[in-house]
Amino acid sequence: MGTIYYGGSATPIQIEDRALAHLKVVIATKLRRGESFTLSWRHPDDQPRGRSTLWLHPSIPLRFVFDDPEPALLSREWVEELANSASSSGGIMLVSELFDVTAETAPEPTAS
Repeated sequence: MGTIYYGGSATPIQIEDRALAHLKVVIATKLRRGESFTLSWRHPDDQPRGRSTLWLHPSIPLRFVFDDPEPALLSREWVEELANSASSSGGIMLVSELFDVTAETAPEPTAS
């Protein structure tokens, strides 16, 4: 489980490492361009029901901490989906990664 530390907030934001790796790419790209946007997520099951939103701005300190010492392999599709939502009026809505189950479970061709 990774963590985002944003501004002077004493409350760290816990996000699964793989999701955080994808978010980091999109957030860093937007902030490097000087763009502000929102990031929203639903509260995990172990927290009170609801959702939260942050206003991300290039002048506010931000730190990403990952539990896994190795970088995650990134999904280009997930990064693109997050980047597209970051550019929308609603900002990034953190959603689970979608996997193409048919591609993962299709049998490999056999040599004849």
